[in-house]
Amino acid sequence: MLSVGIDVSKEKSTVCVVSSVGKMVLKPIEVFNNENELEALCQKLCNIGEDLRVVMEATGTYHLPLIKKLKEHGFFISVINPLLMKKYASATLRKVKTDKMDALKIANYGIDNWHKLVEYQPQKEIYEELRFLGRQYSHYIKVKVDIKLSFISILDRTMPGIKKLLTSKHTENPTKDKLSDFVERYWHYDNITKLSEEEFVSDYCKWAKEKRYAASAAKAKSIYQAAKAGISTLSSSAASTKMLTLEAVRALREINKTLLTILTEMKKLAITLPEYNTVLAMNGVGAVLSLRLIAEIGDVNRFHSGSALIAYAGLDAPPFESGNFAAQKRSISKRGSSLLRKTGYEVMKCLKSAKPTKDAAVYDYMIKKEREGKPKKVAKIAALNKFLRIYFARVKETYSAA
Repeated sequence: MLSVGIDVSKEKSTVCVVSSVGKMVLKPIEVFNNENELEALCQKLCNIGEDLRVVMEATGTYHLPLIKKLKEHGFFISVINPLLMKKYASATLRKVKTDKMDALKIANYGIDNWHKLVEYQPQKEIYEELRFLGRQYSHYIKVKVDIKLSFISILDRTMPGIKKLLTSKHTENPTKDKLSDFVERYWHYDNITKLSEEEFVSDYCKWAKEKRYAASAAKAKSIYQAAKAGISTLSSSAASTKMLTLEAVRALREINKTLLTILTEMKKLAITLPEYNTVLAMNGVGAVLSLRLIAEIGDVNRFHSGSALIAYAGLDAPPFESGNFAAQKRSISKRGSSLLRKTGYEVMKCLKSAKPTKDAAVYDYMIKKEREGKPKKVAKIAALNKFLRIYFARVKETYSAA
């Protein structure tokens, strides 16, 4: 038995090979993560022996080129959770931290846990692409929040109170934003108050029809009164005021276009999967959340049970017992996909708002927990646990029937 420990970094990796008796077959060497050096490494490993397993830590994306190259040569690869490796490495008195020592510790971990090593199985390409798109979507959502906060900060100085008057309903199309469209036309209260009320009402209704919004004269009058009463602290005569306001609108519009493009691409991929219609039909899951759920969960066939999916989300509460003591109140582990937990929590919020009457097992369970005196957040997490079990069962059934 030969264990190959690889300490992975961005540009290069350190490789060490240890035998079952603890003998160092290959002293730690550095290998750059490029085609030529990785190919040479594979040839060297092939010449060392046959009963060989490669062990490395999960590093986000840095370990993926090595996996791809090693898989081409048919090596057994096991990707270890960094937390497990940290606990294994901490079982020493002297704390030594170098790339060479890390590679040796990873190789020794492979020997000590030889029969427990699980071979790395990449997901289907479509799930990998969906996950990548989903992660990018979440990144751009964070960017949008920052831009939106900056935009609102400007409006508080040019058009105080306008946000409350122009809150638009939630739509699956992120490019539809009534507030941004309005500010693009009337970027300062001075542009409203220089008109008479009748002129503004007429102009507002004309603009609303062009943009396909409700042309409400009452809404226009409310905006006009707010413009008359509002105190703007940024002058409309300053060139920077108009420039910054319109740039914020443009930035918000561009990020919304990016989000729509990502969602469109995700739907093209997800609609080809057997579980798409099943997930979309679940209560609380709309056109966007269904894509995000499928992207983050991936192929359910890689989970042996609903409990495994719950553990993947970090919603499991491991038992805590000692002697006669058995803890009754335990927190979720949070050792899993934080993005899946966030997406699932959004599903629970939508479910709570929708108040379904059909297929309402999850909703009823949430309400039951609230009536038992549980905090609303705890009730939602408990309901999410139940939701993921149902998700697992229904999607597995979809694949069984296919």
